[in-house]
Amino acid sequence: MDFINYKHTVTERFIRYAKIDTQSDPDSTTIPSTMKQKNLGKLLVEELTTMGITDAEMDQHGYVYATIHSNTTKQVPVICFCSHMDTSPDCSGENVNPIIHEKYDGKDIILSNDTSQIIKFAEHPDLAAQIGNDIVTTDGTTLLGADNKSGLAEIMDAANYLMHHPEVKHGDIRILFTPDEEIGRGADHVDIKKLGAQYGYTMDGESLGHIENETFSADGVSIMVKGVPTHPGFAKDKMEHSIKIAAEIINRIPKDKTPENTEKKQPFIHPVAINGGLEQVEIKFIIRAFDTATLKSLETELEEITKSVLSNYKKSSYSFKVTEQYRNMKDVLDTCYFVVENALEAIKRTGVKPVLSSIRGGTDGSRLSFMGLPCPNIYAGEHAFHSKLEWVSVQDMEKATQTIVHLAAIWEENAK
Repeated sequence: MDFINYKHTVTERFIRYAKIDTQSDPDSTTIPSTMKQKNLGKLLVEELTTMGITDAEMDQHGYVYATIHSNTTKQVPVICFCSHMDTSPDCSGENVNPIIHEKYDGKDIILSNDTSQIIKFAEHPDLAAQIGNDIVTTDGTTLLGADNKSGLAEIMDAANYLMHHPEVKHGDIRILFTPDEEIGRGADHVDIKKLGAQYGYTMDGESLGHIENETFSADGVSIMVKGVPTHPGFAKDKMEHSIKIAAEIINRIPKDKTPENTEKKQPFIHPVAINGGLEQVEIKFIIRAFDTATLKSLETELEEITKSVLSNYKKSSYSFKVTEQYRNMKDVLDTCYFVVENALEAIKRTGVKPVLSSIRGGTDGSRLSFMGLPCPNIYAGEHAFHSKLEWVSVQDMEKATQTIVHLAAIWEENAK
């Protein structure tokens, strides 16, 4: 494959996409959660059509589908490449101003429009591998959106390459761009039958060369505490304060089972919201573990803590609701490990050492794997996501683009 003479389009695409505000909204009941995500979807459809892809479309829910048609006589399994269009609601995504720092010199990067925002070399160890490369950052006032617009740009650049290089033989390749991944709804309205793929890859990972075949299993928990309200002037021996009960529950979570004190394969219990008043409070948690048994054990532990606290409040009550979110995709991928092996080989062919790893989180691939589309996660190059210090390397995005192209060819080579 001739990447030496190919002018990558991934960086210009990324910058164009990053400037479009696509933040999702966890409190919205619409599909997608914010209509502005469709602005990017429309642009992607236009660009796919310009490449010569004839069936690019965005459905009513904001999902983009397209096909790069087979150019081989072999019977190749249909594969899918997927990234999400939304950015995190944790940090502003409006008026994003991407800045390219050419030939990074290993020093701290001070962001121009808010000089208190500094990407410090000592705090971002992956920068050590970027010396001499070109780094894209924000101006310090917003997130960048490399999570996951770097993945979008890489898939689009790879599609552009394949459409203009018919000498690279491949089977049918389906493209899927989803909304609302950042709020856990990215796979909610994927039409698997319409997609028509047998295996997939999300482009939503971090460091160069990494592929993730394992994620957390995840549940949400809602605890509703109902206390006993009275006038505070006459509350002695009568009031049972829901806010204080909720605070006790949260305070009793073991410190070694919270996100700020865990790493690697360690699970956690994490309160994410508390709403209410004296009479009634709802506490929302996310529970994360790499296996379902541990996940259930943590949920049992949390309910036992709740019962223990409520035992001191005889007139108060609680309800405990568990909602399944996603499961560890390794359970599925272990049944078809060749999907992962093909990706490892593709990364190797770009001249990069592949690294198989786990992710302390989830991707659309977690859900898609259990919907019938085994789907590991390949690096997109995004770093420090969900923050104003977010950055991505131009050269890493180009290698990710090349990985997609090699992967398409490997599936064709292995077919009969």
